[in-house]
Amino acid sequence: MQDTFSYTINADKEALMTTEYEPAVEAQTVALSGRPGKIIAVHLSYASRADQRGRRPAHPSYFFKPSSSVAQSGSVIERPAGTELLAFEGEVALVIGNPARRVSMETAWDHVAAVTAANDFGLYDLRANDKGSNVRSKGGDGFTPLGPGPIDARLVDPDALRLRTWVNGVLAQEDTTGEMIFPLTQLVADLSQHLTLETGDVILTGTPAGSSVVVPGDVVEVEVDAPTASGAPTSGRLVTTVVAGTRGFDSDLGSLPAVDDTQRAEAWGSREAAGLPDVAASALSEELRDKLTRVPVAGLSAQLRKRGLNNVSIDGVRAQTRGSKIVGTAKTLRFVPNREDLFASHGGGYNAQKRTFDAVGPGEVIVIEARGEKGSGTLGDILAIRAKTLGAEGIVTDGGVRDYDAVAEIGLPVFTAGAHPAVLGRKHVPWDFDLTIACGGATVQPGDIIVGDDDGVIVIPPAIAEEVADAAIEQEEQDAWVADQVAAGHPVDGLFPPNAEWKARYLEWRHHR
Repeated sequence: MQDTFSYTINADKEALMTTEYEPAVEAQTVALSGRPGKIIAVHLSYASRADQRGRRPAHPSYFFKPSSSVAQSGSVIERPAGTELLAFEGEVALVIGNPARRVSMETAWDHVAAVTAANDFGLYDLRANDKGSNVRSKGGDGFTPLGPGPIDARLVDPDALRLRTWVNGVLAQEDTTGEMIFPLTQLVADLSQHLTLETGDVILTGTPAGSSVVVPGDVVEVEVDAPTASGAPTSGRLVTTVVAGTRGFDSDLGSLPAVDDTQRAEAWGSREAAGLPDVAASALSEELRDKLTRVPVAGLSAQLRKRGLNNVSIDGVRAQTRGSKIVGTAKTLRFVPNREDLFASHGGGYNAQKRTFDAVGPGEVIVIEARGEKGSGTLGDILAIRAKTLGAEGIVTDGGVRDYDAVAEIGLPVFTAGAHPAVLGRKHVPWDFDLTIACGGATVQPGDIIVGDDDGVIVIPPAIAEEVADAAIEQEEQDAWVADQVAAGHPVDGLFPPNAEWKARYLEWRHHR
């Protein structure tokens, strides 16, 4: 840990008279040298970041960072050996002056002595293991650079601060505190109703859109300024250089780094930035979706069987609402049998189930492996609402559904083994997602095409989906012609299926229709 900065804020009376934000107390003094007593960080606070993540919180939420993570401008940060997703987050840091306990939004700014720049680095390789606490993913030595200099909080408008971040000299983030979901004064007031904010404590107020991954050799700079204030005060540029670490993590001591495509997309900011294909778009064009929507599952199943694929039916599930049709790409979620110690470690917090429903995209179908266990729910109305809001095509689970009628009213197609009132902990532990699973006796991989109707649900390998759809459409047309011949009085023998003579008649009909 390196000392961050050492300064004193004690503005004189004349300086205070230059701003309309004169506090109730004429002067407050805060001297920082090295480590703050507390570092409190906000999860999501900027509208741009929330829109990028596809979720906007109703209230602010927080986590702590250790004071040993603090570093000064000009320092280096190590990306540990064996990891790949070290991400920067430029932020506005508030330094508390006068202690705050149960203060109002109107007086909250009186308790902020200084504003400066911060970089809330995070290692996404460890994020899933932390389940929202961020102890390991954001608590490493050097993971909280601060500085280099203070801006007197009493001389600036808290809603008119500008934050900018550069990576290797290229602007990566630019936003203002006026675009925050939760104003800075709300963050101070909210925290003060739970705990005492003491002199020297630091609040990291969240990052806007543009946060992404950096690699060894990259140089990250963060600056906070107040361009509309007198003198346009600035923190100066907080400079951090990324270097390659030589030490990794010991599996005998704790969990190891692990990444998946969801973590990659969130670390880089998008699937495109991470170099990942748009699964839904690449596997299922609008033209192919239209074809599969027109063809019944029974017809598609017959074509898959002709190609030697007999084990592609998700058995034991039925449409919650008759007449439902789903066509989409699979986003998979796996539950394992409940074990009390594992549920304690994996069942709460931001678990695999919640992460899946937060990460589902338009046109995707959440497919849940519940081992055919009907004695517990695998989702309820809140998660169904979340999936529908994000544009999911539907949900398939070989387990139960809680809040059964409420889920049906949401209007999202759900195929399930039935209703059950119990929560996950009775039978299941939410374990992992975006991996190959077994649902209703069928193997399902992320990106597989899922089609369901009143006959059931099938899995189509993307590589042959176009071929299967075209063949099924042609077969449906032929079957309709055969049905007309039977209705006209012709015997079934030789006609269904058509022999050579009837096939010739059908082709002639197609040619002249």
